[in-house]
Amino acid sequence: MKKGKHILVTGGAGFIGGHLVERLLKDGRSVVVIDDLSTGNRDNLRAVAQHRNFRFIQTKISTYAELPELAAEAEFIFHLAATVGVELVVQSALHVLEASFNETQILLRAAAKHGTPLLLTSTSEVYGKSAKPEFSEEDDLLIGPPGHSRWSYACSKLTDEFLALAYAREKNLPVIIARLFNTVGPRQTGRYGMVLPRFIAAAKSGEPLKVFGDGTQSRCFCFVHDVVEALVRLQKQGREALGASRGDAASSSRVLGEIFNVGGTEEVSMLELAKLVVETLGSNSRIELIPYDQAYAPGFDDMRRRKPQVEKLERSVKFKPLTSLRDIIRLTAA
Repeated sequence: MKKGKHILVTGGAGFIGGHLVERLLKDGRSVVVIDDLSTGNRDNLRAVAQHRNFRFIQTKISTYAELPELAAEAEFIFHLAATVGVELVVQSALHVLEASFNETQILLRAAAKHGTPLLLTSTSEVYGKSAKPEFSEEDDLLIGPPGHSRWSYACSKLTDEFLALAYAREKNLPVIIARLFNTVGPRQTGRYGMVLPRFIAAAKSGEPLKVFGDGTQSRCFCFVHDVVEALVRLQKQGREALGASRGDAASSSRVLGEIFNVGGTEEVSMLELAKLVVETLGSNSRIELIPYDQAYAPGFDDMRRRKPQVEKLERSVKFKPLTSLRDIIRLTAA
């Protein structure tokens, strides 16, 4: 692997990370993955394990002594490493908060030392309890109280965003932030409470589909290949802006130092989603409503809606996720 030619992907053994790594290698890039496998899985990288331009390092970002050199030699960093799933967040808030802030801070410090551009994946969770029908990147954020551990993930990712943008302003680090909205697709596990793989697994095995709460809460789902396409386009646009002359950079679509929503816009309630999964897969499974206090813990607080505005992404990189929800269900189930 030639010095200065690889792309570093933290959390590359995760569901999204594995698909991103496959895409980057397909595009002819050399890729180095750092993942401690706390929630990732080597099976997500099985298809590329023997690729000549791929290297896997099983470690935490914070304990890898050669991280500064790895960041210095990278042409770009995708920072995907994070705790995943509401279920895990509720159960392990301390791990979520410590891991997110410590690992991100150490990675940003290494990237800033050499000016290596970095894309941070954040989450729609940062919009918190906002009742707006659609979320814009410029919206004020309304996070729940610290007594509810459910909001620890939102706060940890929001802190990551503040940290990354502070490095951009004060250390001139080229940074892009992508807020992901309910990414789904092949290889996603339902182990940490992810709703669509849970529904699909239940429908395929004839088990009840368990809908938490009253089922009227709504979400927008985005196919993982669409998300990867958006991330790659943001990365390419960022690289072009860095390589352009000052005049050209000013006239090109601005992505550096910016936040982008990345998600689908086809809104569906959880009860409607369960019915659609049953119908699409021709299942005989029934649907059960499970109160939140039985699914998680007493006092669990949830967002009623979560629909992104994606015009900024479309305007900047000429891309809007287009895979329909029914197609997402079919592709994921297959």
